[in-house]
Amino acid sequence: MTDTPAPVRVRFCPSPTGTPHVGLIRTALFNWAYARHTGGKLVFRIEDTDAARDSEESYAQILDALAWLGLDWDEGIDVGGPHGPYRQSQRRPVYDDVVQRLRDAGHLYESFSTAEEIEARHEAAGRPKVLGYDGFDRDLTPEQVAAFRAEGREPTLRLRLPEGRDYSFDDLVRGRIEFKAGSFPDPVLVRANGDPLYTLVNPVDDALMGITHVLRGEDLLSSTPRQIALHEALVDIGVSSSVPRFGHLPYVTGEGNKKLSKRDPESNLFHHRDRGFIREGLLNYLALLGWGIAEDRDLFSVDELVAAFDVADVNASPARFDVTKAEAINAAHLRLLAPEDFRARLVPYLQAPGVLPAEPSAAQLERLAAAAPLVQERMTLLGQAPGMLGFLFVADADVVVEEDALGALRPEAADVLDAALAALEGLAEWTTPALEAALRAAVVEGLGVKPKFAFAPLRTAVTGRRVSPPLFESMEILGRESSLTRLRALRARL
Repeated sequence: MTDTPAPVRVRFCPSPTGTPHVGLIRTALFNWAYARHTGGKLVFRIEDTDAARDSEESYAQILDALAWLGLDWDEGIDVGGPHGPYRQSQRRPVYDDVVQRLRDAGHLYESFSTAEEIEARHEAAGRPKVLGYDGFDRDLTPEQVAAFRAEGREPTLRLRLPEGRDYSFDDLVRGRIEFKAGSFPDPVLVRANGDPLYTLVNPVDDALMGITHVLRGEDLLSSTPRQIALHEALVDIGVSSSVPRFGHLPYVTGEGNKKLSKRDPESNLFHHRDRGFIREGLLNYLALLGWGIAEDRDLFSVDELVAAFDVADVNASPARFDVTKAEAINAAHLRLLAPEDFRARLVPYLQAPGVLPAEPSAAQLERLAAAAPLVQERMTLLGQAPGMLGFLFVADADVVVEEDALGALRPEAADVLDAALAALEGLAEWTTPALEAALRAAVVEGLGVKPKFAFAPLRTAVTGRRVSPPLFESMEILGRESSLTRLRALRARL
């Protein structure tokens, strides 16, 4: 009879120290997708023991980011569960208890050595200083401990690593990884003032919360053997029953294949939301930063991601954040939206710069409903909406003709506008087919102007821009009076 594998339990445990960045959210996405794919559980907790750097503003931004992207969790912050509290700053009694149990079992020892003393001992022995802590305090006598305390020293607590022990593990992403004995020193787990460090609290929380798979960034790989050693000690004292499996996700890089810096605008998740990425497009692209659904396919839905995702398929190589590709994928997802969904998502981006008021009128929403299909195939980001559709919601006298559009007009622009006005002022039916027929007859055939030049002055007059939604449809939506007023205004300027 074979043992049934334990249900997958993964965790997302950010520190609230700034605006959420794409690397952090990619980690959240992969943990979420793996939990959903396997039918497991995602635990969401906050690692906020660094009072100098943590902020409630950042905490709120993390929640905002996850809510916007639809990355939910099964246990943790705001959801609850049997292993709370889920903020490290509220778990001090838990850590104190585990520390005492580790001390009683001999897994922790007091370390009084200062950095200067450690360096001096290395120098005296002819060893490189970069070796770090030298294990001097592992076997202090009671007399030595008493002497240090008499000097007023307070010790840190270090984990006693087994002597001569190599550490190797099968990384879920990178395969077999080995760390030779002596390649890292006994780590400090508790400061001299009694505050537990990340090196303690992170594995302790994973152990107590039953985490089976730790999926985290490549930058944390070097700390993994220390975490495994602590997990083994936690198993020894009965805090957990097994050591979790580890998988280290590839770096996200920017220009020049350098690790994407938090200071780079492209790393700021909200920068992309503000520009008009939708959750479907951004999640699709973030998933491609180290993973793929198929060699010849980049476009997929969130449901398809969940159905296909396996951490074993994640590529260990660094993944470059390519803004152009991200925008192309977002554009594809915009085109896949149902018309009413697309229209609804435009509204906040039209409200932000004041194109639409906080409470749009029925007439404004009706006009938007008519115009949205004209731009759904043309837009890359929702943030383009004010530029593309703003002309429909501004008073005729307030239309701003952009300088590049004005400068691009050809010498025959005045004649084109005269012919257009003559053709349109008596037009009986103000519909797209009628407008197109009348203007082609008057300008293209009547003046002999090529179509690519014939309608540029009309587009500039009606929208103020060189690039706009289809001209005839725009004029139908705008209406007879506004269209003619704008044509006359530009003609007067010429």
